Amino acid sequence: MEVNPIPVVTVQTVPYDDQKPGSNGFRKPTAVFESKRNYLQNFIQSVLSSIDLRDRQGCTMVVGSDGRYFSKTATEVVVQMAAANGIGRLVIGQNGLLSTPAVSCIIRKIKATGGIILTASHNPGGPGGDFGVKFNVANGGKRFKIYIQVILESWWILHLLV
Repeated sequence: MEVNPIPVVTVQTVPYDDQKPGSNGFRKPTAVFESKRNYLQNFIQSVLSSIDLRDRQGCTMVVGSDGRYFSKTATEVVVQMAAANGIGRLVIGQNGLLSTPAVSCIIRKIKATGGIILTASHNPGGPGGDFGVKFNVANGGKRFKIYIQVILESWWILHLLV
Protein backbone atom coordinates (compact mmCIF):
# COMPACT_ATOMS: atom_id res chain seq x y z
CA MET A 1 0.00 0.00 0.00
CA GLU A 2 1.42 3.37 -1.02
CA VAL A 3 1.37 6.08 1.62
CA ASN A 4 1.06 9.65 0.42
CA PRO A 5 2.22 12.24 2.91
CA ILE A 6 -0.03 15.19 3.65
CA PRO A 7 1.27 18.12 1.61
CA VAL A 8 2.83 21.04 3.44
CA VAL A 9 2.39 24.50 1.98
CA THR A 10 4.86 27.30 2.64
CA VAL A 11 3.12 30.67 2.73
CA GLN A 12 4.94 33.98 2.45
CA THR A 13 3.50 36.48 4.89
CA VAL A 14 4.39 39.80 6.47
CA PRO A 15 5.26 40.52 10.09
CA TYR A 16 2.91 42.45 12.32
CA ASP A 17 4.68 45.15 14.29
CA ASP A 18 2.34 44.68 17.25
CA GLN A 19 3.28 41.03 17.86
CA LYS A 20 5.96 41.60 20.49
CA PRO A 21 5.42 39.11 23.32
CA GLY A 22 5.64 40.16 26.94
CA SER A 23 7.41 38.28 29.70
CA ASN A 24 4.88 35.46 29.71
CA GLY A 25 3.08 35.47 26.41
CA PHE A 26 1.18 37.52 23.97
CA ARG A 27 -2.31 39.03 24.37
CA LYS A 28 -4.50 41.07 22.04
CA PRO A 29 -8.20 41.67 21.51
CA THR A 30 -9.81 38.57 20.03
CA ALA A 31 -11.02 40.66 17.10
CA VAL A 32 -7.39 41.26 16.08
CA PHE A 33 -6.73 37.51 15.87
CA GLU A 34 -9.90 37.05 13.82
CA SER A 35 -9.53 40.00 11.46
CA LYS A 36 -5.83 40.11 10.51
CA ARG A 37 -4.75 37.58 7.91
CA ASN A 38 -2.40 34.92 9.33
CA TYR A 39 -2.14 36.83 12.61
CA LEU A 40 -2.28 33.77 14.87
CA GLN A 41 -0.36 31.67 12.34
CA ASN A 42 2.52 34.18 12.28
CA PHE A 43 2.91 34.05 16.02
CA ILE A 44 2.60 30.25 16.28
CA GLN A 45 5.18 29.83 13.50
CA SER A 46 7.58 32.14 15.30
CA VAL A 47 7.12 30.16 18.52
CA LEU A 48 7.79 26.88 16.70
CA SER A 49 10.77 28.43 14.88
CA SER A 50 12.25 29.46 18.23
CA ILE A 51 12.79 25.75 18.95
CA ASP A 52 16.01 24.49 17.37
CA LEU A 53 15.14 22.39 14.31
CA ARG A 54 17.03 19.38 15.74
CA ASP A 55 14.94 19.56 18.93
CA ARG A 56 11.69 20.21 17.06
CA GLN A 57 11.70 17.25 14.64
CA GLY A 58 9.71 14.39 16.13
CA CYS A 59 9.42 16.01 19.56
CA THR A 60 6.45 16.00 21.92
CA MET A 61 4.63 19.21 22.83
CA VAL A 62 1.65 19.96 25.05
CA VAL A 63 -1.26 22.16 23.93
CA GLY A 64 -3.94 23.52 26.23
CA SER A 65 -6.44 26.32 26.54
CA ASP A 66 -8.77 27.87 29.07
CA GLY A 67 -11.70 27.22 26.72
CA ARG A 68 -12.45 30.83 25.96
CA TYR A 69 -13.92 32.04 22.67
CA PHE A 70 -11.58 31.34 19.69
CA SER A 71 -9.76 28.52 21.53
CA LYS A 72 -11.12 25.73 19.31
CA THR A 73 -10.08 27.53 16.13
CA ALA A 74 -6.68 28.37 17.60
CA THR A 75 -6.11 24.78 18.74
CA GLU A 76 -6.81 23.55 15.20
CA VAL A 77 -4.26 26.05 13.85
CA VAL A 78 -1.64 24.92 16.38
CA VAL A 79 -2.21 21.25 15.48
CA GLN A 80 -1.86 21.88 11.74
CA MET A 81 1.21 24.05 12.13
CA ALA A 82 2.89 21.69 14.60
CA ALA A 83 2.44 18.79 12.18
CA ALA A 84 3.76 20.87 9.29
CA ASN A 85 6.80 21.81 11.39
CA GLY A 86 7.69 18.21 12.18
CA ILE A 87 6.40 17.99 15.75
CA GLY A 88 5.99 14.24 16.31
CA ARG A 89 3.38 14.15 19.04
CA LEU A 90 0.95 16.57 20.66
CA VAL A 91 -0.65 16.04 24.05
CA ILE A 92 -3.90 18.01 24.10
CA GLY A 93 -6.46 18.21 26.89
CA GLN A 94 -9.98 16.90 26.32
CA ASN A 95 -11.80 19.47 24.19
CA GLY A 96 -8.52 21.40 24.25
CA LEU A 97 -8.86 22.28 27.93
CA LEU A 98 -5.73 22.38 30.08
CA SER A 99 -4.88 25.10 32.56
CA THR A 100 -1.50 26.80 32.58
CA PRO A 101 -0.36 24.88 35.69
CA ALA A 102 -1.58 21.60 34.14
CA VAL A 103 0.38 22.24 30.94
CA SER A 104 3.47 23.04 33.00
CA CYS A 105 3.10 19.83 35.02
CA ILE A 106 2.56 17.64 31.94
CA ILE A 107 5.56 19.15 30.15
CA ARG A 108 7.80 18.14 33.04
CA LYS A 109 6.16 14.76 33.65
CA ILE A 110 6.46 13.54 30.04
CA LYS A 111 9.68 15.45 29.32
CA ALA A 112 8.08 17.40 26.45
CA THR A 113 10.01 20.03 24.51
CA GLY A 114 7.48 22.64 25.58
CA GLY A 115 3.86 23.65 25.48
CA ILE A 116 1.55 26.20 23.92
CA ILE A 117 -1.19 27.61 26.13
CA LEU A 118 -4.08 29.48 24.53
CA THR A 119 -5.25 32.00 27.12
CA ALA A 120 -5.25 35.67 27.96
CA SER A 121 -5.02 34.74 31.66
CA HIS A 122 -7.08 37.06 33.84
CA ASN A 123 -8.25 39.25 30.94
CA PRO A 124 -11.91 38.76 29.95
CA GLY A 125 -12.54 36.59 26.89
CA GLY A 126 -15.17 36.50 24.18
CA PRO A 127 -15.55 38.26 20.84
CA GLY A 128 -15.19 41.62 22.62
CA GLY A 129 -12.52 40.39 25.02
CA ASP A 130 -8.94 39.21 24.73
CA PHE A 131 -7.13 36.15 23.45
CA GLY A 132 -3.52 35.16 23.97
CA VAL A 133 -0.74 32.63 23.48
CA LYS A 134 1.88 31.52 26.00
CA PHE A 135 4.83 29.23 25.35
CA ASN A 136 6.36 27.21 28.16
CA VAL A 137 9.75 25.56 27.66
CA ALA A 138 10.95 22.07 28.66
CA ASN A 139 11.21 22.90 32.37
CA GLY A 140 7.51 23.81 32.36
CA GLY A 141 8.25 27.49 32.92
CA LYS A 142 7.92 30.52 30.74
CA ARG A 143 10.40 31.19 28.00
CA PHE A 144 13.53 33.15 28.64
CA LYS A 145 14.46 36.43 27.00
CA ILE A 146 16.53 34.71 24.29
CA TYR A 147 13.42 32.89 23.03
CA ILE A 148 11.53 36.17 22.82
CA GLN A 149 14.37 37.65 20.76
CA VAL A 150 14.32 34.65 18.39
CA ILE A 151 10.58 35.11 17.94
CA LEU A 152 11.02 38.79 17.12
CA GLU A 153 13.72 37.99 14.56
CA SER A 154 11.89 35.09 12.88
CA TRP A 155 11.46 35.10 9.16
CA TRP A 156 7.76 35.31 8.55
CA ILE A 157 7.25 32.16 6.53
CA LEU A 158 4.42 29.87 7.55
CA HIS A 159 4.39 26.10 7.16
CA LEU A 160 0.80 24.88 6.91
CA LEU A 161 -0.79 21.53 6.24
CA VAL A 162 -3.40 21.47 3.50
